[in-house]
Amino acid sequence: MHQLRRLFPMSASLIPSAQIAWAQREPGGGEAAAGCALCGSLIFIPIAIFALNIALLIWVARDAKSRGMDSAVLWMVLVMFTSVVGLIIYVFSRPQGNLIQCARCNNKRLQASATCPHCGNA
Repeated sequence: MHQLRRLFPMSASLIPSAQIAWAQREPGGGEAAAGCALCGSLIFIPIAIFALNIALLIWVARDAKSRGMDSAVLWMVLVMFTSVVGLIIYVFSRPQGNLIQCARCNNKRLQASATCPHCGNA
């Protein structure tokens, strides 16, 4: 096994599961395997948080536009910098009401609004 490491030193480090398998085979490798698993989760958590923030930004922009709000970009900036706190503020301060589908453009709009914010028709 040590000969393989000398021939291919980067092969085990490219794939985290391979690192864990190599670490478990060696004496006292359980600790190294736990360290590898922790490293993988430390990489995954920031990526998941970043993806959640992007999804929140997209949802806020679409919802604000559907409700006819002119300040959709400002709400996106607030949610981008404050994350869940900004989302809670947005949900409580947005115009309340049911969203219905516009007969002409098939986008969602507030039922109480006089015109569709997307196409401008009633």
